[in-house]
Amino acid sequence: MSKKAKKKCTYIGGQAVLEGVMMMGKSSMATAVRDPDGEIQIESKRLSRGKHLSRAMKIPFVRGTVNLFNSLVLGIKTLMRAAEVSGDDDEEVGRLQKWLAEKCKVNLVTIISIISAVLGVLLAVGIFIFLPQFLVGLLGRVSPINETHWAYYVLLGVLKLLIFIGYLALILLLKDIRRLYMYHGAEHKTINAFEHGVELTPEKVKECSRIHDRCGTSFLFIVLFVNIVIISAVNWAFFTYVASGVTNRYLRFLIKFGIELVLLPLIAGVSYEVLKFLAKFDNKFVNFFKAPGKLIQKTLTTREPDEEMIEVAIAAFNRVLAMDADPAVPETEFVTSGILSKMLADTKAKFAAAEIDESDAEWIYSIVLDIKRDELKNERMVLSSESKKIHAIASERLTGRPLWYVIGDTDFNGCRIKVDERALIPRPETELLADYAIKSIEEGDKVLDLCTGSGCIAVSIAKSCVGKRVSVTAADLSEAAIMLAQENAKLNGVNVNFVQSDLFASVRGRYNLIVCNPPYIKSGDIAGLQKEVRGFEPKIALDGGDDGLDFYRRIAQSVRSYLAKDGVLLLECGEGQPEEILKLFERRDYAMVMKDLNGVDRFIKIAF
Repeated sequence: MSKKAKKKCTYIGGQAVLEGVMMMGKSSMATAVRDPDGEIQIESKRLSRGKHLSRAMKIPFVRGTVNLFNSLVLGIKTLMRAAEVSGDDDEEVGRLQKWLAEKCKVNLVTIISIISAVLGVLLAVGIFIFLPQFLVGLLGRVSPINETHWAYYVLLGVLKLLIFIGYLALILLLKDIRRLYMYHGAEHKTINAFEHGVELTPEKVKECSRIHDRCGTSFLFIVLFVNIVIISAVNWAFFTYVASGVTNRYLRFLIKFGIELVLLPLIAGVSYEVLKFLAKFDNKFVNFFKAPGKLIQKTLTTREPDEEMIEVAIAAFNRVLAMDADPAVPETEFVTSGILSKMLADTKAKFAAAEIDESDAEWIYSIVLDIKRDELKNERMVLSSESKKIHAIASERLTGRPLWYVIGDTDFNGCRIKVDERALIPRPETELLADYAIKSIEEGDKVLDLCTGSGCIAVSIAKSCVGKRVSVTAADLSEAAIMLAQENAKLNGVNVNFVQSDLFASVRGRYNLIVCNPPYIKSGDIAGLQKEVRGFEPKIALDGGDDGLDFYRRIAQSVRSYLAKDGVLLLECGEGQPEEILKLFERRDYAMVMKDLNGVDRFIKIAF
């Protein structure tokens, strides 16, 4: 990209992380990371700063210290979160990881990240504060210069600069650091592209510069320069006028070390104001001071990224733009490996907030982890591949879509039944109806399943009666439901004759057993059903008319013409309906009402 004036400036800044980029705006931040599966995951948060912190971040010289501390804490947290995504290994969790999960309920990646952060801070203090003072102190033993001599501070400044540049150059030998610097380049290119009005696509952004005025590298160089000036002045004054009588070299060393630590807030504050001042201008004089930082960026701390890395940076940048522009854009979280109990508790809390039965969360974990629900109490690590499946199912369930539609199938009486919006989800009580039907069937019987829906009853009967020469016919008014039922018959390897029919309208012949679970919800009660039922399951399979008995009346009028001699009719019905239904079948030889698993009168058996 040729050099041209910026079309617009942005307040968004960034930071490279492991296999990703963090971008921060006025009111939000987003971290995009490419996970081991090659997918871009984004974790986005709203920034919540307290009143006192917000005020402090506006006070000159104070705001630099506050920003530095805030950025340090946030940066470490972001790096740790990114490490959890990029460091996930689905192939093998490892014995230590499993042991920590089961015994201590701790994620190994989290422990490693915390230890790394602590060691990083200690290493920084050791390399950039302790080491220069120690080396200059050694030289002081063989030369006349000391803390009151100007040459002492020139040497200290040179050593700090050399150590700083040497450290940046040395860590470039590490493959992960080289990749980190490539993401750093991707971050700069994305911000430059936006500021110059370039379309945010990997191909276009790749043409932009990887050098930026507001880079943290430039800030670090300014901090180093200000550090040298302030520390030199304070140390010289202190040892010339205050501690001139201190001769013990160890005590003098501790004093110098302490001065540097105490003055860090002041150094950060002054450095921040210098950086803010330089960023306001673009001329030869100011560019002279910017040049060292840009040179370090170009030669050490940024590398040319590939288009996949740029795609990650763009994803983070666009998310911050969207969240800052629209408060309604929701926060998101990374999907990583984790401790089962903690993850399950978190999912249950989200479901409870959305007024979704918490047992659905248990079903999701049970299905994905392939364990029984009562085994969820046994602690274990949930791998990232498993977490992704759980997250996808839970997210869709949070939209209100019924769990089994999200899962796509369910177990019914030992059969795998595919379920979707074409038919009702089979209920546990209907399994009892299928069991009663199976127990009533004899060798050579013909069975008719009316209002078959998903075909669960017909398929269950056909599968249970293999070898009995039992023929099964299933009917439903809905063409879509018939297609779903046919898929389920094929899925379970059974032979069922399907007929699209409005009850008996297109049915031919007589049957030894007719079983039916018709729509029986009163029309006026449908609006009061659970939102996932009324919003997703087909109304045609729920609505039983004003009193819920429309289908039973029609069955009562025609059933005798389709029952063989000594034939049996089995019906499922709603709570409180059996007595009214039996009145519709006055001409009968035998009738029996049976209860469901909750002790509710649910099934009717009638013989003619």
